[in-house]
Formats: sequence, C-alpha cells, structure tokens
Amino acid sequence: MGFMQIVKSLVTGLSRCAWHTLLSVRAVSLTVPVGQGVPQSLWKLGRLNHVAIAVPDLEKATALYRDVLGAQVSATVPLPEHGVYTVFVELGNTKLELLHPLGEKSPIAGFLQKNKAGGMHHICIEVDDINAAIVDLKEKKIRLLSPEPRIGAHGKPVMFLHPKDCDGVLVEIEQA
Repeated sequence: MGFMQIVKSLVTGLSRCAWHTLLSVRAVSLTVPVGQGVPQSLWKLGRLNHVAIAVPDLEKATALYRDVLGAQVSATVPLPEHGVYTVFVELGNTKLELLHPLGEKSPIAGFLQKNKAGGMHHICIEVDDINAAIVDLKEKKIRLLSPEPRIGAHGKPVMFLHPKDCDGVLVEIEQA
C-alpha cells in the first residue's frame, strides 16, 4: 500500500473538500522550503545600543538617574561635531543617552524648542556592517540624514535614518 493510499484510508470520513484541502496543505508543506523568498542580507541588526533622551537640564537629568534611581552614569562628554553634550546611563542590558544642546546649531536645541520638557529623541541599534547597511538602505529608499557615516559618541561610525521612513522614529545605526 502506498503512502497516499494509507493517508486516504485514514481520512475516509472527511468530506471531499476537506480531502482536497489536506492534499494541498501536504503539497505546500513538503515542497516550499522555509524562508524561500526571504533575501539574505549582507548585514544584520544587532542589539539595542541605547535610547537617547533630549533633556533641557543635563545636571538635573544626570542627578535623577544617578542619585534617585541609583544608576551608574558617565562623565559629560562634549561632541561638537554632533552639536551635543552626552551622558550615558548604564542599565545592564542597554544604555540611556542623555542629550543636551552644544552650540546654536545643535539639532537638540531645535528638538527642545518643540518639546520644552525634553523627551525621547532616537534609538540606536548596532549593525555588523554599517557600510553594507547604508548601501542596502539606500537601495530600499530609506533616506539617510548625512551623506557619509560620522563618528559617534562611542568612537564608532554611525548613521541616522529619516524618521519619516522609520514609522516616525529617528533611528541611529552604529557599527558594532
């Protein structure tokens, strides 16, 4: 007795419609490889590196996380090429990046003009190959906020993706 005859004898009580459905499911499940049609990427997303929060008062925000919540915080680091002062708050599985304007042309100054109390500014996700990610994202019509990667707060290349192309979220990718 063949495989199909055994299956048919087991499902003799099924309606004709159910039998054809069973056969089509069997054909699909045995002939379509898992992941078919999913292109293999030359780069991969890694872990969430940090969530950045724009703050109007850096000392007050630092004290909140250090003195009230008991977190370890870094020293304040000026990043003039990005127009910000940064303080990193260690959380174990990720970090918070407190951002405060540095200079008149700081993008954080503009953010704080619209959001006086501050708020979440961006998320940063690590990638294993930032150059391949940039090429791929350009091909996928994701707008980048600078022509080339810049060196970020961790001394690694970073690129910001336009929030209008990322569901309203400013996304920073960083070389892992």
